[in-house]
Amino acid sequence: MDIFLSALEDSDLPICWEQLTDPELQQMAAGTRKYHYDRGHFDQHWAKVRSDPSVILRTIVADDAVAGYAAVFGPPSEREVTYVVGRAHWGQGIATTALAELIEPEPARPLHADAAADNAGSIRVLEKCGFLVTGKSRRFARARGEEIDLVLLTLS
Repeated sequence: MDIFLSALEDSDLPICWEQLTDPELQQMAAGTRKYHYDRGHFDQHWAKVRSDPSVILRTIVADDAVAGYAAVFGPPSEREVTYVVGRAHWGQGIATTALAELIEPEPARPLHADAAADNAGSIRVLEKCGFLVTGKSRRFARARGEEIDLVLLTLS
């Protein structure tokens, strides 16, 4: 499988919207925001993110299909990573390959991430890329309608 990152293009946004609004993906990720439910908020969010020069935002491409996106964001001392891979692409090593490619040139350390404590797949992706579990937290998860346990991870 050919997996690589590319600059996020306008034509990728409808696919990202479709992925973010997948109820099963939302349930798994748990930490949804307003822009996961409303196309107007989605468009505003992406316009803001794409105009921020401190954000590294890439489309994940797998065998010529948009599989998701990955990003590094935040101030230099608090950089975070995030990624979304559409459900049709789960379990194929795409997230791990994409995240490794994304963070390799990023000079800031530490890098931070979090995942729902029951999202074993996402935790494993982060661990395969060198992140270590450094703590736990709780947060309201809109997709689940309740407080959930989070795992906090750091790449030093």
